[in-house]
Amino acid sequence: MDLLSMRENYLSQRIMLCFNGPISRSLIEEIGNALRNYLNSQQVTPSASMDVFAAYIEMTQNIRHYARLQGYDEEGASATVAVARNEQGHYMVSAGNLVEMEDGKKLVETIETLAGLDKQELKKAYKQQLRQPREEGSNSGAGLGLLDIARKSSQPMQASLKALPDGRGFFSLTATI
Repeated sequence: MDLLSMRENYLSQRIMLCFNGPISRSLIEEIGNALRNYLNSQQVTPSASMDVFAAYIEMTQNIRHYARLQGYDEEGASATVAVARNEQGHYMVSAGNLVEMEDGKKLVETIETLAGLDKQELKKAYKQQLRQPREEGSNSGAGLGLLDIARKSSQPMQASLKALPDGRGFFSLTATI
């Protein structure tokens, strides 16, 4: 393993936090604490810090929840998470994981739909989603998480899905805060 090359790659992409591997509730919490401490040390505004933290938490909890529902083993339940800063000073929160192709396609469609909405439309959709009753026995949340991330993002979220040889896909999501 060439750590120097990895370090140089991270520096060139302005990656300040990166994780790859099986993700547990305690690990989400520990990485979240490290992220919050880092943002505080960089004198990031409290609102931006909270938005970055909230996007990280929502993405990682979604991955953990999905992997558990699918019954994935440790390797299948792993996540790749990175937080970087672009040239304009915006924070980019990215997360990726293995998904069933059909689920990944639906997720990309949802993200693309959200990307087409302006701030007012996102606010309206969020309020509408809040009022909708949750289905009893439903495996998913109320669908507020992605809407919330979209509302906090300074640019439309970006999603991609890459097919893998085993028939599953690798889903990636980036939010720019």
